Amino acid sequence: MAIFDGLLGNAAQVDLPAVKREYAQILAPQENIERAYKLIRDMFIFTDKRLILVDKQGITGKKTEYHSIPYKSISHYSVETAGHFDLDAELCLYISNSTLPIKKTFNKSVNIYEVQSVLSQYILK
Repeated sequence: MAIFDGLLGNAAQVDLPAVKREYAQILAPQENIERAYKLIRDMFIFTDKRLILVDKQGITGKKTEYHSIPYKSISHYSVETAGHFDLDAELCLYISNSTLPIKKTFNKSVNIYEVQSVLSQYILK
């Protein structure tokens, strides 16, 4: 089911120690990873300083784009919870000076309220 969820664009929470080892080189000194979610090969990582979107490109996924979004740049966000027929939740991030939101879909195994809480913790500082 995880492969099917990934093909549909759904995200699932991943093992933090593995993420910390893999992405240690892109972290600033004293920056800590709080949560990480994976979409097939792509990932988005919540740190205590910023949101990092990881976009694996190409057939092999060796080419990678890292998109760093400081929390202060997020002007607002919206969360749509899963329903009876729509089993996925959606998070939309609105970045300053951008008209289109960044949308991420979460499957039912991820607690969207937890994601919202982590995001709120850093945006509201």
